[in-house]
Amino acid sequence: MEISDDQGISRRGILAGSAALAAVTAAPAGQAQTRAATPDVAKAKTSLKVNGTVHALELDTRTTLLDALREHLQLTGTKKGCDHGQCGACTVIVEGRRINSCLTLAVMHDGDAITTIEGLGTPDKLHPMQAAFITHDGYQCGYCTPGQICSAVAVLEEIKAGIPSHVSADLMARPRVTGDEIRERMSGNICRCGAYSNIVDAIGDVAGVKA
Repeated sequence: MEISDDQGISRRGILAGSAALAAVTAAPAGQAQTRAATPDVAKAKTSLKVNGTVHALELDTRTTLLDALREHLQLTGTKKGCDHGQCGACTVIVEGRRINSCLTLAVMHDGDAITTIEGLGTPDKLHPMQAAFITHDGYQCGYCTPGQICSAVAVLEEIKAGIPSHVSADLMARPRVTGDEIRERMSGNICRCGAYSNIVDAIGDVAGVKA
């Protein structure tokens, strides 16, 4: 039953009017909250020399090197696996050193020379490591293979430069290419298919030793 006062104002009319007023006054606050939740994105100009070609980019400063390669340069050979630096699928070579590209920001590598799997070789002219992986069946699903190969190339350069590993018996002596050295240095690259023994054989083949 609707109750009215002497001036014809009903209880239902008061409630309806109050709801409408609340909706009108709440709208600007909600819009302000939305604007506050989406602040202006900070961008920076950066220059990356990838596989011999210089790319001038303007990136969100939070963009990882991995996302810059994959999403902005369409170099999708570098894979996104765990995105936490635990699997090695995103390994690339930066200034001669292998890194997990998911753990570093693109803007930190302004001017750096970066080599991805696309820069090591082509189907018509394979890098020796790529050819060795094919010869020794160093892959199955292939998802981790780009990171494995980039890491393997860098591993042989590390040994050549005399950089010791955790299994080097004498830290003052020049390390040699052995099965133990390869396994230790490649331990950051996970192959969920389990092609580890073939990967070791492929790396040993390129190094000219039986690992």
